[in-house]
Amino acid sequence: MIILYLLLSILLIVILTNRYKIHPFLVLFGVALLYGLASGMSTTAIIESINEGFGGTLGKIGLIIIFGVIIGAFLENTGGAYRLAEKVLKLVGEKRVPTAMGILGYIISIPVFADSGFILLSPLNKSLSKKAGISLAGSSIALALGLMATHTLVPPTPGPIAAAGILGADIGWVLLLGIPVSAVAITVGIFYAYRVAGKVYIDPNPDTTVEEMNAKMKNAPSAIASSLPILIPIILIIIRSLLMAQEDLSFTGMSILLFLGEPIIALILGMLLAFTLPGKFEEEYFSQDGWMGKALKDCTTILLITGAGGVFGKILQNSGISDTLGAVLSEMNIGILLPFVLSAAIKSAQGSSTVALITTASIIYPMMGTLGFESEMAKALVVLSIGAGSAVISHANDSFFWVVTQMSGMDTKTGYRIYSVGTLVLGVTGAACVFLLYLLLN
Repeated sequence: MIILYLLLSILLIVILTNRYKIHPFLVLFGVALLYGLASGMSTTAIIESINEGFGGTLGKIGLIIIFGVIIGAFLENTGGAYRLAEKVLKLVGEKRVPTAMGILGYIISIPVFADSGFILLSPLNKSLSKKAGISLAGSSIALALGLMATHTLVPPTPGPIAAAGILGADIGWVLLLGIPVSAVAITVGIFYAYRVAGKVYIDPNPDTTVEEMNAKMKNAPSAIASSLPILIPIILIIIRSLLMAQEDLSFTGMSILLFLGEPIIALILGMLLAFTLPGKFEEEYFSQDGWMGKALKDCTTILLITGAGGVFGKILQNSGISDTLGAVLSEMNIGILLPFVLSAAIKSAQGSSTVALITTASIIYPMMGTLGFESEMAKALVVLSIGAGSAVISHANDSFFWVVTQMSGMDTKTGYRIYSVGTLVLGVTGAACVFLLYLLLN
């Protein structure tokens, strides 16, 4: 019954947000509460899930969203984002923005969480799309799928690392096989972004005309200066990830680098660098009615909807739906595709890719010998099969879904139609690659 309740919840979210135009925050919160009551959760468990889901989600990415939006506001208003877009377009070609964003997302998500990566690159994405005169939909989906590809398939992102540890898989093999599998998956994802998502028109910046954009570029900072608020946080976060993988953490300056590489601290530094972009200081830049005030107003809706998505996901997790799906699907005998199907079901049910990876690995572990997954190669492929499944399907119970749709100007229906389907394409492509490798290498 709780699986039926989940399907009804998703249907209700789509109908209320699109047909009746009710604010997604109210819809997500109300549907989460109804699901908790219908599934038999105690009132205490529901209240705890609400507090953990909202507070936990915004505790992780709330400030990152705020600082990221402020960086974007200064890049946009100073013309820095457009200057940077001009340089990038010369390198990748006038109409190849989705390719550039897909590749950037693919690389950056290895050390940086997908939410942070999308928020950091969103100003550049909008500027590139505006400058090229293309829809924001295609480039946003390419960026989101690029981030998702490595987030679910390539160590040292937490999910694949945790799954490999549970299953006793060699990280080297997971990495060696994960790179080509994820590369094929994002190649198909970029093709999807061009041929499907790109057909849906979303104005990259509806409040700015091309003439206004060109006017801003007359006094815009250099491309190098404009890139620093984006690059410095990314570099610091990457350095922290690399240092955390080392056994010896005692050298001089280690604590400082680890501190600076925390995403929130790195974004603060990026924000401070963005403050240097205007040619001269004006009080209105930081006033309640100026750039700062408008940026903070803009991110309010994103924060509320993302937090409500976290509530929905947490209630689903605590309702026991993962255990139910695991018990039902673990009886299937479909070889290397079993981990994919199980992970996809758990991901779709509760929203978190990392939870899907860890939960599926825990369910599969006792069955590894029975299923014949005993060689190092087979164990690595099981991890990748689980990873491919953990990308399928991102929808309303996934906070990343709301980050992508709200920062790209998509309504819920469009998000389901082009982003959720895009994650399905990405995951199925990854699973197909794993299946072929299993046939060839085992």
